[in-house]
Amino acid sequence: MKKYILVIIKLLIISVLLVSCNSSSTKQAEVKTEETNNNIVKISKAQFTNSKMELGNLSEQNFNKSIKTNGFIDVPPANKASVSAVMGGFIKKSNLLVGNKVKKGQLLLTIENPDFIEIQQQYLEVFEQLNFLESEYDRQKTLYEENISSKKNFLKAESGYKSARAVYNGLEQKLLLMNINPSNVRSSKISSIMPIFSPISGSITKVNTSVGKFMATSDVLLEIIDDDHKHLELVVFEKDVLNVKEGQDIYFQTPENSLKKYKAEVHLIGKSIDEQNRTIRVHGHLENENKSFIVGMFVEAEIVINSIKKNALPIDAVLEENGNYFVLVLNSKDEFYFNFDKTPINVGAKNENWLEVIDNYNLLNNKQILTKGAFIPLEEG
Repeated sequence: MKKYILVIIKLLIISVLLVSCNSSSTKQAEVKTEETNNNIVKISKAQFTNSKMELGNLSEQNFNKSIKTNGFIDVPPANKASVSAVMGGFIKKSNLLVGNKVKKGQLLLTIENPDFIEIQQQYLEVFEQLNFLESEYDRQKTLYEENISSKKNFLKAESGYKSARAVYNGLEQKLLLMNINPSNVRSSKISSIMPIFSPISGSITKVNTSVGKFMATSDVLLEIIDDDHKHLELVVFEKDVLNVKEGQDIYFQTPENSLKKYKAEVHLIGKSIDEQNRTIRVHGHLENENKSFIVGMFVEAEIVINSIKKNALPIDAVLEENGNYFVLVLNSKDEFYFNFDKTPINVGAKNENWLEVIDNYNLLNNKQILTKGAFIPLEEG
């Protein structure tokens, strides 16, 4: 009986050892499989669909050679106005604030000065004298032509009339510059107030006045900008200027929205170089005169001087690990999974959306590559 028990025990020990060896062999096989399949990535069809992944191919894309520059948003000189008065005085009325919109010919403010009354009085006096002087001139001319009066009297009457006419015309033009209607003055409607009207339509950008403040003729009362037509004013260094041509594309961005790029076109190039900083001005027309642009806003820009086609993939298709770059190339697919090869590539130029692929054209040509969704966590085999 004891012999039978010993035999059974030995058999049990042998069985345990065999199971242990088989388990160890299985684990070694599994580890070996993981090492072998380290470059295989499996994606379930459900994950592919739910994550909105996409397949694509290597394609030719434009890569631009450009000149980096900067500048600002501006408007043409005709769209800017600095409002001053032809004569100084005290501000009588001023209700406008920065940002207010005005129309051409709209009353902006009024200025009061006793000197305005004196000018109107002079104009009215000369106007009243003019009728008499004209009649005397006509009378002396007739007498002179009939040899009744001397030439001296005729010339004196002529001189007096023409001098008065010159003073009258000068004062009338001065009243017009002061925005005072001469016909009102001729009707004895004299005022100490000079109105100031808007020379252009636009928005108030500066207000340098207040009620009761004395403003001289050299002072700027208001500044107005019409921003319906904005453009770029860029500064290009002398070493780059020969590469800039009219019609070239400009891509620019503002510091306030550095993630979005806008497009413009080179319209005019300056013809002289600033001797102080060796730069030249380049004028660009905007593709879309966005109302969010503010005149004077700083921009960073690049002027495209050349464009080259290169084999490329979308930036989202390229994975980076420790300075090495990979793409996921479709190897096979079945009812449940997509199987991708993790393929190393060399990269070159980069733009906003594309990354150049170097020396991999034959390897990747006509291959389906995961172009969207590669950065989503994946299941590696």
